[in-house]
Amino acid sequence: MAGHDEFKAPDVSIDGRLPRDIALKAEQAGIDKTHLDAPRLFVLAVLAGAFIALGSMFATTVLAGSEGMLPFGVARLLAGLVFSLGLVLVVVGGAELFTGDNLMVMACAAGKIRLRAMLRVWAIVYAGNFVGALATAALVFVSGQYLSGGGAVARVALQLAVTKTTLPFEQALVLGVLCNVLVCLAVWLSLGARGVADKILAITFPISAFVAAGFEHSVANMYLIPLGLMIKAGAPAALWSQLAMQPSGLADLTWMGFAVSLVPVTIGNIIGGTGLVGAVYSFVYLRPERQR
Repeated sequence: MAGHDEFKAPDVSIDGRLPRDIALKAEQAGIDKTHLDAPRLFVLAVLAGAFIALGSMFATTVLAGSEGMLPFGVARLLAGLVFSLGLVLVVVGGAELFTGDNLMVMACAAGKIRLRAMLRVWAIVYAGNFVGALATAALVFVSGQYLSGGGAVARVALQLAVTKTTLPFEQALVLGVLCNVLVCLAVWLSLGARGVADKILAITFPISAFVAAGFEHSVANMYLIPLGLMIKAGAPAALWSQLAMQPSGLADLTWMGFAVSLVPVTIGNIIGGTGLVGAVYSFVYLRPERQR
């Protein structure tokens, strides 16, 4: 005999979910992620890395187009709005992003998943995000898209890469914390949405805020810095003439610098996502439920 659950009325409310319901949904999402086998999890992570890279490419192009034409804040706002494409693709299209998966701490805190299972997911997703972002950077480089705008896109890409690899450790860490507070809040709000349009709207403003403010996202950096390195190593001589500079002037932009720069940003992202969003909401909305 079929269970009674099959005859329950479907959830057709048009109102957004209340925070407690969002917390329960986030907790269940964390549980579900641990049930994915490694190959599927890795492929979904590669997709997410590529999606964030596409958003970064979009933002870089917009910044190049607005450079010197619009006030600083307005140009950053536009870049943030278009960068939101990356998380929209992740959430609506379905993919696994390391920074968003930091919310798995809610299921871990509730005792629904083991710490080892959560760390396994994080490790696979981080690796997959890196592969997806790096592969997209390579495709963008080979396509020559960075040469657009008379070299303006390349100029912005190089500026971003150099800035990110020369940040002091403490500053990069705190910028990473602030970034993932906003990213995880965007994911949190999207869990409360009932439809695709709601999800997109919920994602857009937190993501725009972190880009406009110049916060640091580890997966975005997996695209932005390698692209700068590829331009430095393989751009045609004509580009350097347009930019009035030479690769030798980019001594601080190295693969080792890229690897080192990821460390504080990644740590900061984890602190911001797990400690300042996931743990807080778990304490507020899930802990009282466990005590009843």
